[in-house]
Amino acid sequence: MRKILMSGLLLAAVFSANPAWALDSSGTPVIVTPLASRTTTASGQPITLPRENVQVLVSTYDIAPGATLPVHRHPFPRYAYVEAGRLKVTNVESGNSNTYKTGDFIVEMIGQWHQATNIGDGPVKLLVIDQVEEGAKNTELRQ
Repeated sequence: MRKILMSGLLLAAVFSANPAWALDSSGTPVIVTPLASRTTTASGQPITLPRENVQVLVSTYDIAPGATLPVHRHPFPRYAYVEAGRLKVTNVESGNSNTYKTGDFIVEMIGQWHQATNIGDGPVKLLVIDQVEEGAKNTELRQ
């Protein structure tokens, strides 16, 4: 009974406390830092998910200074967290560009041709998360 009461008190404390922190089961603080909240892609599209058999793919990218990725597009949602560097992403259809730096979160455009260039002095390091239909690739290169 005491364990249930303690669990209830702990849950009450977590839910009534500042949403930026909580306690783990031993009472040690767990700090949660929100990085982003988005409902649209970088080009303003609503975020849409694959309709069936969703597969999550997680990868890292290391882009050398001065490197430019080929023109490409993504048929499914792609999210990226910039761990290091500066990246300029240009929508080649509209000509609009966005520049991202360490700590930024990117919701990539879906189905629009774009390319990215490392515009910093060091490598760009990205943590990339794709949501695709199972077995599908999420990058199509322009011919």
